[in-house]
Amino acid sequence: MMKFKYILLLSAFLFSLVNVNAQDERRFIRSGNSHFTDSAYLESEIEYRKALDKTGDSFEGQFNLGDALYKQEKYNNAIDQFQILAGVETDPQRLSEVYHNIGNSYFAMQKYQESIEAYKNALRNNPEDHDTRYNLIAAQKMLQQQQQDQQNQDQNKDQEQQQEQNKEQQQKNQEQQQQEQNKDQQQEQNQDQQQNQQQKQQQQPEEQMSKEDAQRLLNAIQQDENELQKKLQKAKAAKQTKTEKNW
Repeated sequence: MMKFKYILLLSAFLFSLVNVNAQDERRFIRSGNSHFTDSAYLESEIEYRKALDKTGDSFEGQFNLGDALYKQEKYNNAIDQFQILAGVETDPQRLSEVYHNIGNSYFAMQKYQESIEAYKNALRNNPEDHDTRYNLIAAQKMLQQQQQDQQNQDQNKDQEQQQEQNKEQQQKNQEQQQQEQNKDQQQEQNQDQQQNQQQKQQQQPEEQMSKEDAQRLLNAIQQDENELQKKLQKAKAAKQTKTEKNW
């Protein structure tokens, strides 16, 4: 389970040593801590902001405000708040706690590389912080798993793209093959048509000769008929002449 750090202000006896603003600040911080303990994180955020309105440089107020934002899953806002502290704080112990919580915020956002860097900064300021070391190991494992998952996704994507390309190429080949088949069929049809046309052209003279022969035959028959009629007429005339001489 990810461990988070937060600070509770317990120094009530200091009230007599600070001015009114400081007293109001601590009153709001105590109220914010009470809400935070009751898991009323929005209410605690409001109280911490009231405390910072009194004394804007309060480490406790700024740190606990970051915690309240984190608990509301406002991770980017929490990181911004902790980064403000990291830029001004010089105490190694406090810096370690700040970077620890920055690391936790990045971890919650699954930005494991950023969380690892934050945990390392925390350990540079406090090498004995075992909670931070535990979180660092967890973040490193999660980063490794994340990278492996991303690699698998990339490989699957490449395979899908390759399969899609193969499918497109196969479809293209099939279309090209079909076009070639259609072209061959069309050529065969054209050849058949040409052959039929040639045969028809070759047959036409034969049919024409047959008609001419038939006409010649008819003419010959007609001529023969005419010759026969002439011969009959001559024979008849000769018969008539012979008869007259007998008389």
